[in-house]
Amino acid sequence: MKIGSSIMLLRNLDAHSLCNGTGFVAKAIMRHQLEATIVTGNMMCENVFIPRIPLISYDLPFQFKRLQFRVKLSFAMSINKAQGQSLKVVGLNLLQPCFSPGQLYDGCSRVGDEENLYILSDKLERHSI
Repeated sequence: MKIGSSIMLLRNLDAHSLCNGTGFVAKAIMRHQLEATIVTGNMMCENVFIPRIPLISYDLPFQFKRLQFRVKLSFAMSINKAQGQSLKVVGLNLLQPCFSPGQLYDGCSRVGDEENLYILSDKLERHSI
Protein backbone atom coordinates (compact mmCIF):
# COMPACT_ATOMS: atom_id res chain seq x y z
CA MET A 1 0.00 0.00 0.00
CA LYS A 2 1.16 3.54 -0.66
CA ILE A 3 -0.12 7.08 -0.23
CA GLY A 4 -3.03 7.74 -2.60
CA SER A 5 -4.14 4.09 -2.65
CA SER A 6 -7.84 3.29 -2.57
CA ILE A 7 -8.46 1.16 0.54
CA MET A 8 -11.44 -0.43 2.29
CA LEU A 9 -11.94 -1.08 6.00
CA LEU A 10 -12.36 -4.76 6.93
CA ARG A 11 -13.64 -4.30 10.49
CA ASN A 12 -16.09 -2.05 12.33
CA LEU A 13 -14.18 0.51 14.40
CA ASP A 14 -16.96 3.07 14.97
CA ALA A 15 -20.68 2.54 14.40
CA HIS A 16 -21.15 5.99 12.82
CA SER A 17 -18.21 6.49 10.48
CA LEU A 18 -15.65 3.67 10.48
CA CYS A 19 -17.67 0.62 9.43
CA ASN A 20 -16.75 -2.53 7.54
CA GLY A 21 -16.73 -1.71 3.82
CA THR A 22 -16.08 2.04 4.18
CA GLY A 23 -13.87 3.34 1.37
CA PHE A 24 -10.85 5.60 1.94
CA VAL A 25 -7.87 7.11 0.18
CA ALA A 26 -4.64 6.73 2.17
CA LYS A 27 -3.03 10.10 3.01
CA ALA A 28 -0.24 9.09 5.41
CA ILE A 29 1.13 5.79 6.69
CA MET A 30 2.57 5.94 10.20
CA ARG A 31 3.91 3.26 12.52
CA HIS A 32 0.72 2.81 14.56
CA GLN A 33 -1.98 4.43 12.44
CA LEU A 34 -3.09 5.38 8.95
CA GLU A 35 -4.41 8.80 8.05
CA ALA A 36 -7.08 8.51 5.39
CA THR A 37 -9.90 10.46 3.76
CA ILE A 38 -13.35 8.84 3.63
CA VAL A 39 -14.62 8.62 0.04
CA THR A 40 -17.95 6.82 0.59
CA GLY A 41 -21.03 7.35 2.73
CA ASN A 42 -22.33 10.35 4.63
CA MET A 43 -18.91 11.21 6.15
CA MET A 44 -17.34 11.74 2.70
CA CYS A 45 -14.22 13.98 2.64
CA GLU A 46 -13.62 13.58 6.41
CA ASN A 47 -10.05 12.83 7.50
CA VAL A 48 -9.77 9.94 9.97
CA PHE A 49 -7.07 7.90 11.67
CA ILE A 50 -7.21 4.11 11.46
CA PRO A 51 -5.26 2.34 14.25
CA ARG A 52 -3.32 -0.90 14.01
CA ILE A 53 -5.36 -3.67 15.64
CA PRO A 54 -3.73 -6.44 17.71
CA LEU A 55 -4.64 -9.92 16.47
CA ILE A 56 -3.92 -12.82 18.81
CA SER A 57 -3.92 -16.42 17.60
CA TYR A 58 -4.97 -18.99 20.22
CA ASP A 59 -5.18 -22.03 17.93
CA LEU A 60 -1.41 -22.66 18.04
CA PRO A 61 0.57 -24.34 20.86
CA PHE A 62 1.96 -20.87 21.63
CA GLN A 63 0.40 -17.42 21.70
CA PHE A 64 1.06 -15.45 18.51
CA LYS A 65 0.31 -11.70 18.50
CA ARG A 66 0.62 -9.31 15.57
CA LEU A 67 -0.48 -5.76 14.85
CA GLN A 68 -2.33 -5.21 11.59
CA PHE A 69 -4.13 -2.42 9.77
CA ARG A 70 -7.53 -3.97 9.04
CA VAL A 71 -7.74 -2.53 5.52
CA LYS A 72 -7.15 -3.86 2.02
CA LEU A 73 -6.66 -2.33 -1.40
CA SER A 74 -10.08 -1.82 -2.97
CA PHE A 75 -10.03 -1.24 -6.66
CA ALA A 76 -12.99 -3.62 -6.92
CA MET A 77 -15.72 -4.73 -4.51
CA SER A 78 -18.73 -6.99 -4.51
CA ILE A 79 -22.21 -5.60 -5.17
CA ASN A 80 -23.07 -6.39 -1.55
CA LYS A 81 -20.15 -4.27 -0.27
CA ALA A 82 -21.20 -1.38 -2.55
CA GLN A 83 -24.80 -1.47 -1.30
CA GLY A 84 -25.89 1.91 0.02
CA GLN A 85 -23.01 3.81 -1.60
CA SER A 86 -23.18 6.40 -4.37
CA LEU A 87 -20.28 6.08 -6.80
CA LYS A 88 -19.18 8.30 -9.70
CA VAL A 89 -18.22 5.42 -12.01
CA VAL A 90 -19.38 1.78 -11.79
CA GLY A 91 -18.16 -1.20 -13.77
CA LEU A 92 -19.99 -4.50 -13.38
CA ASN A 93 -18.37 -7.82 -14.28
CA LEU A 94 -21.25 -10.07 -15.35
CA LEU A 95 -19.13 -12.90 -16.73
CA GLN A 96 -20.50 -14.81 -13.72
CA PRO A 97 -24.27 -14.36 -13.25
CA CYS A 98 -25.67 -12.36 -10.34
CA PHE A 99 -27.03 -14.31 -7.40
CA SER A 100 -30.44 -12.68 -7.82
CA PRO A 101 -32.05 -10.10 -10.17
CA GLY A 102 -32.11 -7.65 -7.25
CA GLN A 103 -28.31 -7.73 -7.12
CA LEU A 104 -28.07 -6.57 -10.73
CA TYR A 105 -30.46 -3.70 -10.02
CA ASP A 106 -28.49 -2.73 -6.92
CA GLY A 107 -25.20 -2.78 -8.82
CA CYS A 108 -26.59 -0.64 -11.64
CA SER A 109 -28.21 1.85 -9.25
CA ARG A 110 -24.94 2.72 -7.47
CA VAL A 111 -24.09 5.29 -10.17
CA GLY A 112 -26.05 8.50 -10.77
CA ASP A 113 -25.32 8.94 -14.50
CA GLU A 114 -25.91 6.02 -16.87
CA GLU A 115 -22.99 7.25 -19.01
CA ASN A 116 -20.69 6.20 -16.14
CA LEU A 117 -22.05 2.63 -15.93
CA TYR A 118 -19.92 -0.01 -17.68
CA ILE A 119 -20.98 -3.66 -17.94
CA LEU A 120 -18.69 -6.54 -18.94
CA SER A 121 -20.63 -9.54 -20.23
CA ASP A 122 -20.06 -12.47 -22.57
CA LYS A 123 -23.51 -11.94 -24.11
CA LEU A 124 -23.50 -10.15 -27.46
CA GLU A 125 -27.10 -8.94 -27.23
CA ARG A 126 -27.77 -5.43 -26.01
CA HIS A 127 -30.64 -4.90 -23.59
CA SER A 128 -32.08 -1.73 -22.13
CA ILE A 129 -32.09 -1.64 -18.37
